[in-house]
Formats: sequence, C-alpha cells, structure tokens
Amino acid sequence: MHHAKMEVQSNQSAGNQSGGLKKRLTSVWHHFKRDRQLLLIFIPCLVFYAIFRYGPIYGMIIAFKDYQVFVGILNSEWVGLKHFRTFFSSPDFWLLFKNTFLLGFYTLVFSFPIPIIFAILLNEVRLRLFKKWVQTLSYFPSFLSIVIVSSMVIDMLSPGNGTVNQLIQYFGFGKIYFLIDPAWFRTIYVVSDIWNHMGYEAIIYLAAISGINPTLYEAAKVDGCKRHHMIGYITLPGMLPTILVLLILKAGSMFRIGYEKVLLLYNPMTYDVADIFSTFVYRKGLLESNYSFAAAVGLFEAVIALVMLLAANFMSKKAGGKGLW
Repeated sequence: MHHAKMEVQSNQSAGNQSGGLKKRLTSVWHHFKRDRQLLLIFIPCLVFYAIFRYGPIYGMIIAFKDYQVFVGILNSEWVGLKHFRTFFSSPDFWLLFKNTFLLGFYTLVFSFPIPIIFAILLNEVRLRLFKKWVQTLSYFPSFLSIVIVSSMVIDMLSPGNGTVNQLIQYFGFGKIYFLIDPAWFRTIYVVSDIWNHMGYEAIIYLAAISGINPTLYEAAKVDGCKRHHMIGYITLPGMLPTILVLLILKAGSMFRIGYEKVLLLYNPMTYDVADIFSTFVYRKGLLESNYSFAAAVGLFEAVIALVMLLAANFMSKKAGGKGLW
C-alpha cells in the first residue's frame, strides 16, 4: 500500500514538472512570436559578439603553449604556466600592476562623478537654447576618434605654441613640458578622459532623471522644498539604480584600460608611470612577436577585470540591493 502511494505521488510530481516545463516553453514561444521583429534586429549584434568577442577566446590557449605561427595552435608545444611564472617573476610585473591600477583608479574616482554632476546641472537649466548649446558642445568630443583627441591634447600642451603654455607664459610663468614630465601624465590622461566622455555619459543620467515622476517635484514645491533639497531627496535617489549599474561596469573595467590613448600620449620619458598591461601586451605581442607571453599577460589582465566586476557587483548588492545580476 505504501509503495503504491509513493508511486502515485511520484507520477503526480513528474506530471507537474512536465506541465510546468510545457508552460514555460509555451511562454517562451509566445514572447518569441511577440518580439520577433526586435529579435531579428538583434541578430547582427549577436553575430558580431559571437565572431569578434567569443570566437577569439579559443586563441587564448596559446597562453599555455610556445606558439609558433607555422606550426599552428594545436601542434605548438604545451608549456603550462611557464609564461605566467615568467611574467610574475619579472621586474615589469609590479610596475605594470601599479600603473594600471592607479590610472584606472584615478579615472574611476575623478571621471565617474563628473557626468552625474553635469547631468544634474543641465537638468536644472531653464533656458532651453542655452541648454541645447551646452549639450551639443559637451557631446561633440565623444564623436571624435582617440587619435584626434590625443592629437588635440598634444597640440594644446605643446611647449612651443600650445594654448596652455601660451596662457602660462601670458601670466608670467615659465613653460611646462607636460608630455615628458612623468608627474603630469596621469593628470593629463584623466582630464582628457573627462573631457572626452563627460557629455556622452551624461545622456544616460539625463534619461534616468527624465524617468522620475514629476509629481514628486510638484509635491516638494508645495511643501516648500528648495532646489537643492529636491536634488538631494528626489533626483539623486531616482538616479541611484543607474548610478550603481554604471559604477559596477566602471569598476569592472578599471584594469581594462585601452592601449590606444596611452600609446599615443606616452614616450620613453614617461614609461615609469604610463606603461600599463595593455601597452605591454602590444609591445610584446605585435612588435616583438612574442605571442604566447603577450596572451598570458592579456589573460591575466582579463581575469583581474572579471574579479573586479564580481567584487563590485557583490558590494553594490550588499550596499544598495541592486546589481547587474
């Protein structure tokens, strides 16, 4: 009797699971039919990431091999962690780690809050024409390539006829050789990054502000709140979910600094403060053709970035209950 009851319960459970699975599949198919046009538009993006983001992951195997171009990836000799041990024991490791961390940290600390402040200030402007002009001027640098931005920075800081040095001389001070003085490199990088991305990132925060219920502001006015009170108690809390998500992404990319701008701005005089993982990988991989060693360094950088992303997401969920997942 007991065995018969257990069998009946088992059959009922299996039937419930089967029914639940069928409902989920039906729901998925319903959503697929409903959003089929959006999914078709998404296909090129999916193909791009599959080919150019996930496809190259296979090539990371050369970090564990002595890769020879004419032998191929699979037939190259397996050496395990040899390249990682070489990198960790080299004098370059701690210098690169320090430079990458400091450059990423300064960029995060100084570059992240500026677009938030800028978006709030723009939102408070009531002269529409002035607001549009400011927005247009702030967005413009985001449409310029890194090469153009770096060239403009070099021209403005030139000791010969650069705008900045001309202003310094106008006030009676001597020239400053910004680009060959290591003390100035990180400041130049961070300030140019703020100028380049401030307007574009402010768009996201302006969109978050526009999603705040306007009746909250009206109620606050009725209660006699000043503008700075509304910013502190309505605008900033309304922006908080967006701020947390972007903070997580920024923290995750702290170690993933692109080599392009650093490569264009640095020189042998500033290597001690400017050389980072990305530029080191560029030199070792493309200039010296040491592909396996460069792949090992790049893989280490990617792992550190992943750890930073997971840590930032964990802390965000603990602090504010919001995260990427």
